[in-house]
Amino acid sequence: MLRNREYRQFTLIFSLIAAVAIILGFAINKSAGILITTSAAAFGIAFYIFTSTRYKNIARISDQIDHVLHNADHLYIGESEEGELSILQSEISKMLLRIREQNYELKKEKEHLADSLADIAHQLRTPLTSANLILSLLGNTPDENERKAFVRETEELLLHMDWLITSLLKLSRLDAGIVLFQCEQIDVHKLINTALRPFLIPMELHNIAVQVNIPSGLTIQGDLRWLSEAIQNILKNCIENTGENGIIELVCMDNPLFTEIAIHDSGEGFEKEDLPCLFDRFYRGKNTNATGYGIGLALCKMIITRQGGTITAKNHPKGGALFSVRFPK
Repeated sequence: MLRNREYRQFTLIFSLIAAVAIILGFAINKSAGILITTSAAAFGIAFYIFTSTRYKNIARISDQIDHVLHNADHLYIGESEEGELSILQSEISKMLLRIREQNYELKKEKEHLADSLADIAHQLRTPLTSANLILSLLGNTPDENERKAFVRETEELLLHMDWLITSLLKLSRLDAGIVLFQCEQIDVHKLINTALRPFLIPMELHNIAVQVNIPSGLTIQGDLRWLSEAIQNILKNCIENTGENGIIELVCMDNPLFTEIAIHDSGEGFEKEDLPCLFDRFYRGKNTNATGYGIGLALCKMIITRQGGTITAKNHPKGGALFSVRFPK
């Protein structure tokens, strides 16, 4: 207790006052001096016992906090009848609960980061291995047609790797919260046309028909560049699953609550067990023949939800996949 400056100051002041009072008491008469001396001693002893108990409780709380700081799993602070210590106990318990929650979240984030790094390494290793194999075959192939075919395959692998790395960088930027979305009025017709433009030639080559039904003058709030990329990821998924001679239908609807963009393809749809995990990062589905990387739909959902929208996916009653993107008014 003597380490506390306030306690030392109080002890000094109390001792001076008690000494003066005792001297004055004995100056009056002996009985007054004895009464003052007894009263001062009783008050001093009571104050010492009371303060000593308080400091012991505080020291115990301090020791428990020190244990927590040294990675102890449990903090026990006994119940106290005193108001200040009871409040202190309550606040420390809240702090400990919050620290445990943060530690749990940090542990989950570390595990997720480790899993993500392993997935990224795997995703990059697959096309790299294929490219290295093709290059080794290319060096031992005298036939010019086969060499051209190997070169085309290598170019496709490099394009896939470029898309993969670019998507991973975008996911990292979104995770870090450094992407600033523009909030502007977007004409939905312009948004759909911007998203469709990169796929017009591939869809023509695979004889995939596109049916677009968008009311004139329909607008939403958001960032045109990022939202068009989100729609492109949905279209890419639809094109891959539709195959030759397929149909992709885009229908926009508007009501007082939200604006909806529905994208329906004529493919085989989703497996039932895949539906809850479609937008999970690196999820490629139960189908072992899946060629995707499990990034496009995860990126799509992050872009849309960060701008206040929602996205869902299900099987269309008439067959095929149905994506629904909604933006509240």
